[in-house]
Amino acid sequence: MNNLKTTIKINLIVSAVFTLMCISFRADISLLAFPVALVFLLVLYFSSHDQLVKKASIVHLGAIRRVFQYEPFVFITAFVIQRSGKEGFHIAFDAVCSIVWIAVTVISFRLQYLVSEKRVYSYSDEWKSYHEDHPVIKPKGLKRVAVEIAEWIDALFQAVFTIVLLNIFLFQLYEIPSESMVPTFLIKDRVIVFKTFAGPKFPLTDFGLPYLTKYNRGDIVVFRNPHYGIERKNEVKTFLSQFIYMCSLTLLKTNTDENGELKADPLVKRVCALPGEQIYMLDGTLYSRTKDDSEFRAVEKDSEWAAWDLNPLSEKTKSKIMQIPLSKQQASDVLEVESMRRNLDLVSARLECESLAREFSLLARPKENSLSVEELFSKSEIMVYNLFSNVNNETISLLTAEGGAQWFDNFMNSWHRSGEITFDDKYEECCFRLNVMVKLVFGRLVVRTATLINDGVSASEWGKDSIRLENYEKAQKISDYVFEMDLRNLPVFPPCSADGSANYIPENCYFMMGDNRYNSLDMRHSYEQSLDPLSKADPHSVTYYTNIAPQWVNRNRMLGKACFRFWPLNRAGAPGVGMSEIRK
Repeated sequence: MNNLKTTIKINLIVSAVFTLMCISFRADISLLAFPVALVFLLVLYFSSHDQLVKKASIVHLGAIRRVFQYEPFVFITAFVIQRSGKEGFHIAFDAVCSIVWIAVTVISFRLQYLVSEKRVYSYSDEWKSYHEDHPVIKPKGLKRVAVEIAEWIDALFQAVFTIVLLNIFLFQLYEIPSESMVPTFLIKDRVIVFKTFAGPKFPLTDFGLPYLTKYNRGDIVVFRNPHYGIERKNEVKTFLSQFIYMCSLTLLKTNTDENGELKADPLVKRVCALPGEQIYMLDGTLYSRTKDDSEFRAVEKDSEWAAWDLNPLSEKTKSKIMQIPLSKQQASDVLEVESMRRNLDLVSARLECESLAREFSLLARPKENSLSVEELFSKSEIMVYNLFSNVNNETISLLTAEGGAQWFDNFMNSWHRSGEITFDDKYEECCFRLNVMVKLVFGRLVVRTATLINDGVSASEWGKDSIRLENYEKAQKISDYVFEMDLRNLPVFPPCSADGSANYIPENCYFMMGDNRYNSLDMRHSYEQSLDPLSKADPHSVTYYTNIAPQWVNRNRMLGKACFRFWPLNRAGAPGVGMSEIRK
C-alpha cells in the first residue's frame, strides 16, 4: 500500500511539473496546451490521490485505471499543441519537456501495474472484502449496449495513441507512392521502417533519441523531403497529415501542397553516396572519390540496383509497372548517342563547322528591311528541340536576314574560337561534345535546306531528301537524349571550389537516388526547370531545360531504413537488389 501511495504522489508531482511547462504566452494555438494539461491533472488528482490515498476507496477503480492509461497520451497531446504555434521552442526546453514526459509515462505504466486486477486487492483486507462483496455484474439491455460501445471507443482511442507512439519511436508503415524504386519496390508495396536506431525526434522538436546507426551505400531509407521548407506551419501540417496517415494504416493521405497536390514527403530512396565523397555520373555510371583517393573510380555496387532499362523484366512483372520509361529502341538509341559523343573527333568537327559556315555564306541572300538575327534567335529558339523542329523556317530566316550568314558562322564556330579547349571534369566534356554534335547536325540540315532552296526544289520535296532524312534521324536521337540527359548524367557534386580544390559530402550527410533512374525525382533534381546553356565552355552554346540541382540530406531528416516489405504477401520479406528483386 505504501508503495502505491508513494508512486501516486510522485506521479502527481511530475505531472504538475509537466503541466506548468505547458504554459505559453504566445497568442496562438499553443495557449490551449496548459488548459488541456491542467484539466487532466485535476482529473488525475481527484481520481488517484483523492480516492486511493485520502479515502482509500476502490469504488471507481476501473475509471482510475483508465486515467492512468490515458495519462501519457493526454500529456503528449498537450506537448504537441504547445508546439503547434507560429514558433517553436529552444531545444533545451524541448529536451526537458520530453524527459519529463518520459518520466510521466514510466510512472503511469508502473501505476497500471500496481493497480492491476491481480495485485491491487492484496494491499488491503478492506479492498479484498469490498471486491468479494461487490462482484462485477454485467449490465443488460440498452445499458449493456452503451457500455460495450463505450468500451469499443475506449479501445479505439488507446489503439490510436499506441500506434502513434510506436510509429514515432519504434517503427512505421509506409506505402510506396511512385515507381521511383522499380523494380525493387512497386507502387502500393508496403514496407516497415525501423526508426529507433535512427534517432527519432519528439513531435515538432529537434530533440530525440540518440543516433545509433550509420547508413551504408545501398541502404533503402525513408527521409523527409528537403525540397519542402521546414518552417513551423509546414512542419505542423506535415505532422498532422502523418498522424492521420499512421492512424489509417497508410490508407489516408492528406499532406498536400498549396495547389492541393499530394506532397512527395517522405521519400523512399537508396543511399548512393556517403559522407566524405565527391561524385559525378556519366552515361549511367556513378563515380566517386575521397580525400584519401584523388582519382574518381566507378562505384561498382551502384550498377547492382540502378535500373536504366526495364525491358529485360518478365512480361508478368512489366504488366504491374505503369510506365516503362524507355522502349528497347529508345534504350538502344541512348547507347548509340553516347557512343557517338565519345567517338566524336573534335578536330574533324571543327573543320566541318568551318566548311558549313563557308557554304552557307555563299548561299545567303539578305533582303533589305528584314528582321535582325537577334530578334529571330532568342535563348529559347536555340533550345535543342526548337532548333531541330524549326529548321525550315530558321534556314529561310538566316538566308534573308541581315547578318544571317555571320550569325550562322559565329554559332557554328564559337566553341573552338573561344580559346583552348580544356575541361575540369568528364561531365563538362560530355556537355561540350553534345553541344558540338547538336551544332553539326543543325548546320548540316541548314546548309542542305539552303542548297535545296537555291536549286529551286519545292518545299514539298524537301522531306524526301536523303541527306535531310539521315540528319533528321540523328537530330531526333540527340534531341531525345538531351531532353533526358539530367537523368543519365550528374555534374561533379559537391562542386569544386573556384581554385579547383575538391569539396566533399559533409559528415552525417548522404546522397540518395531512386533505383528507377529515368523515373525518379530525387536528390539530383529540383522541382523547377530553367533554360540553361548545354555547355558553359561555349559562349554561343545551344540551350536545354534542366532541373539538375543535386543536394545532400542531413541525417536528422532521415527517418530510418526500409527493412521489410509486408505487402504483397507473395513478395513479403527483406527487399532485394535491383533487377534481381522481381521474381520471374
